[in-house]
Amino acid sequence: MSQFRAHSVLPGFNLALGFTLLYLSLIVLIPLSALFVKTAALGWGGFWEVATGDRVLASLRVTFLTSFVAAVLNAFFGLVVAWVLVRYSFPGKRIVDALVDLPFALPTAVAGIVLATLYAPNGWIGHHFAAHDIKVAYTPLGIVVALTFIGLPFVVRTVQPVLADVEAEVEEAAASLGAGRWDVFRRVIFPAIYPALLTGFALAFARAIGEYGSVIFIAGNMPYISEIAPLLIVAKLEQYDYAGATAIAVLMLLISFALLLAINGLQWWSGRRRAR
Repeated sequence: MSQFRAHSVLPGFNLALGFTLLYLSLIVLIPLSALFVKTAALGWGGFWEVATGDRVLASLRVTFLTSFVAAVLNAFFGLVVAWVLVRYSFPGKRIVDALVDLPFALPTAVAGIVLATLYAPNGWIGHHFAAHDIKVAYTPLGIVVALTFIGLPFVVRTVQPVLADVEAEVEEAAASLGAGRWDVFRRVIFPAIYPALLTGFALAFARAIGEYGSVIFIAGNMPYISEIAPLLIVAKLEQYDYAGATAIAVLMLLISFALLLAINGLQWWSGRRRAR
């Protein structure tokens, strides 16, 4: 124990550890435990009945499918935005860099109202889609738009510092050996930023699953079509069905945890593969 204390980096380790465990217990562990305890009141049969209900399954399908699509879009366009901000200098670069963080600062309800107004059939952007019989607002496509808006900063801010640390000399060496631009990106740059890109994807995906404020105004909230699971949870709470609401929340938590665990496992596997 004395040897451990001698090599301890932080002073007051025991106090810091105790405070950390207390803080995590109050903020994370106790609320999650209460969630499972409340759900347990239903029993396994009641939980299974709620979890397999047609409306619940439809809302989960809409939630996870639109979240996945939005996270994929953010992974691609977030990489492009990070690339432009790191590799190029242009007038107004600082303004563009600041705008990336706008979804963090903007209240989600305000974002939802603005997006619904813009993408409505008579909106500034929506009427262009309406001319081709494409309806964005009040459809699952509108949910994807809202989730893409709120998730973009996670990818950009995760990839940007890693991309900035990629040494230009390595790219120049690869180019001097005859590698083209695509080969340099595929063999030199992408392997270096892949873990950060996967992390940004996971963060955007996790953020999108629990999003509520920006979605309800543009989704249309039609059961079996454009109703998300968080909205269904709120609807059950308004009906004083607390056990049913917590059952849906637990189901979402378990599915989200399994997906994020799979993503982290993929990241760990790819890291070990590159280390060989």
